[in-house]
This record gives sequence, structure tokens and C-alpha cells, in this order.
Amino acid sequence: MGTDMDGAIESRSADGRWETEVDLLDFRLGRDHDAWDCLFGVSRAWGVERPLFAYRGLPNDVSDPVRETVVGDYQHSHTYATWADVAAVDWDGPLADGPAWSWVGEWRPGEDGELILHDVTWATPDLGEAAADTFGGDSLLAPSEWPPAGEVHLDGVVYRPVVLTARMLTPPDEGRWAAVWKAMRDLAAEYGDENVRLVVWFG
Repeated sequence: MGTDMDGAIESRSADGRWETEVDLLDFRLGRDHDAWDCLFGVSRAWGVERPLFAYRGLPNDVSDPVRETVVGDYQHSHTYATWADVAAVDWDGPLADGPAWSWVGEWRPGEDGELILHDVTWATPDLGEAAADTFGGDSLLAPSEWPPAGEVHLDGVVYRPVVLTARMLTPPDEGRWAAVWKAMRDLAAEYGDENVRLVVWFG
């Protein structure tokens, strides 16, 4: 059995009470471990040192449905973020002080021939062998251990170590979490940025 995430989007009414607006399970986010680590510090993606909204605990004034659901010794890593928190995120800011252990950027030629970042992915065994051929050593050489400015050419793609950003792991305008941010944004337009929040926990 693996870890699962649960949560809700809440809004605060004029009388100060928080109410559940959306069950997070309705978004069908699945077990997105990279996003969990980026956002909440859960799962350890081997490259995230500063998750965005981790270790905040459960707010004391959560809505009644949330309070009834979070009871249980097996639940952990409770945290939350208001829409004001999410809206203030620098999605291109580094989540660590150095390159990720096993992530690489795939650089491919663009229309003008200049290399552009096409994707960020896990290093494969084939890439490890190519790195060993390029830099010497064995095929277990992690991208974070490549020489400064080192890059590996393989099958027409240039691979370089990357310092992970939130945009790489949880892009705000596409992918699974975009619908969550849209729902929060829409609610914030009605209730205010500080009066809409995401509450999550794991178990």
C-alpha cells in the first residue's frame, strides 16, 4: 500500500467561518509524488529542498467536514495554502541550492536551431552510460555529479543537470494541478485571496 493524499478547498464567509467548497478528490489528481514533494514536502523527489507549502500543520478553524475527515493516527503531513500564498509563488524560483540528484533537462533544437529546454525528466540507464563515456567513471554517475557546465549528447538530445523549479514539477497553467488553481482563483474573486485556502493531508 502506498501513500494517498486527501484534502479540500475551503472559503471563509463574512462571519469568519470556513466552509468546504470542493473535495480535492474530485480533481482526480492521483499519486503525483513529484508534485507532492514540490508543493508539500512529501515523497522526496531527490532535488526539492524548499517545498512551497510544507509543514504548516492543520489550521485550528477548518470546516466541519475537514475536521471530521482528518481524524486518524495514520494521517500525517497536514498543511495548507491560501490563494494569496499560491498567487505569490515564483514558479521559476529554485527549489534547491544545486542540481537535482537524478533529474536532467532535455534540450532540443528549436525552429531557429537554438537549443531550448524541451522537458525535465529522470535520468535513464542509457544516459548514465553516455555520461560515463563523456566524463569517465561508471554508469552510476548522477547528473548532480557531472562536471560544472557538463552536458551529455545522446540521440540528438543535449542533456544538462537542472535545479528544479515549481514550474518544472507542477506547472500552474497545465497538467493535473491547473484545475485546482483555477477553482481557487475563481473562489478568491468572490471571497478574497486570504479567504480561500487549500487544506491537504496524507495517509
